[in-house]
Amino acid sequence: MHAMPSSLDLIFRQAIIPSHDQPVDIGIAAGRISAIAPRIVADAPEIVLDGRAVLPGFVDSHVHLDKACLLGRCGHSHGGLADAIAAVAAMKRDFTVDDVYERGARVIEKAIAKGTTRMRTHVEVDPRAGLRSLKAIKALKAAYAWGLELSICVFPQEGLTNDPGTDELLVAALRDGADLLGGCPYTDSDPLAQIDRLFALAGQFDVDLDIHLDFDLDPSWMHLDEICRQAERRGYQGRVAIGHVTKLSMVEPATLAQIGQRLAEAGVAVTVLPATDLYLMGREASHAVPRGLAPAHRLVEQGVVCSVASNNILNPFTPFGDGSLLRMANFYANVAQIGPDGFQRCLDLVTTLPARLMNLDDYGIAIGNPADLIVLDAPTGHDALAEIAEPIMGFRSGRQSFARPAAALFAPALRSRHAL
Repeated sequence: MHAMPSSLDLIFRQAIIPSHDQPVDIGIAAGRISAIAPRIVADAPEIVLDGRAVLPGFVDSHVHLDKACLLGRCGHSHGGLADAIAAVAAMKRDFTVDDVYERGARVIEKAIAKGTTRMRTHVEVDPRAGLRSLKAIKALKAAYAWGLELSICVFPQEGLTNDPGTDELLVAALRDGADLLGGCPYTDSDPLAQIDRLFALAGQFDVDLDIHLDFDLDPSWMHLDEICRQAERRGYQGRVAIGHVTKLSMVEPATLAQIGQRLAEAGVAVTVLPATDLYLMGREASHAVPRGLAPAHRLVEQGVVCSVASNNILNPFTPFGDGSLLRMANFYANVAQIGPDGFQRCLDLVTTLPARLMNLDDYGIAIGNPADLIVLDAPTGHDALAEIAEPIMGFRSGRQSFARPAAALFAPALRSRHAL
């Protein structure tokens, strides 16, 4: 037994946590993890978990809250990436602060209830959206701090060098509280100039970078090399992430290993967005459709920090989504044909690895860290991934943020054993 002072605020009993084969107790004090032991002796409220899996809250490293939940106003179906960008561009001028807030809140609430406690959202800033979306997302960040920590990445979806007024708006957004800067070189008339400007702005404001990149299936050319070169030249190793990178799904293993080594050396992280990447890529094929899914688990083997994230939810880019990162990790495992021996890696892609990508130095189930915990209706994290088990409760800084009782079945009473 492990004796503790009576100053604990809460004790979780019989929890199964990563790296522990046997149930442990977790003591919480002042919103942080104060003790982890086989048995904690203290006078404090307790929650008996009966051997259920407890994980640190999920980390969604790439979401678009400002353009979520738009399906009801699209009016028609959309196909590839260019169509999706054009569809949202046409609607974006009419976005209001209240509209973005309401749609973003829907996604945040779903995400909290599915176990997410950290999130990075990309927010479009350009002459069409102005700073209205940023204003709404900043309000959401403050309003939902009780349930998750929200990081705001402003970026130019429709180009930077070819879109007059966008540069000035990005500067204004960075001065107005944006946490980091993103980009989208493949929509710019001068992709390399955009990349150079993004790195210059990031250095000026001392913020990290998270860039949409190489979002097609032609591996004969990539902007990835320029990102790595700039990261090394400017001393930005460990501060740059690139999203999608679907070209990597089309390279042979030896080439992938070389690219992985290059990314690891340059300290450039990769985020894979399974729902969007699979929905948008390969639409020109009539059969033998390529998957367009960058193999994050293979890149991790090369030392690359990778994550799997939600990206778009219920819009022309991705007409699905419920905010569940456990479902997304399961989806990734299915498509990448990963068996039980790789389930832990898939869990890492929505927990510890995106926490590293976002440079979160206070993440995880460890003494002294914030008590951002979720309880899953499964005996282990591996079982939870395989079954997409529902989180039944969650805590943010030791305060309960949601509850979802486990399903109860009501079988009819049998008249006799002869009915069997």
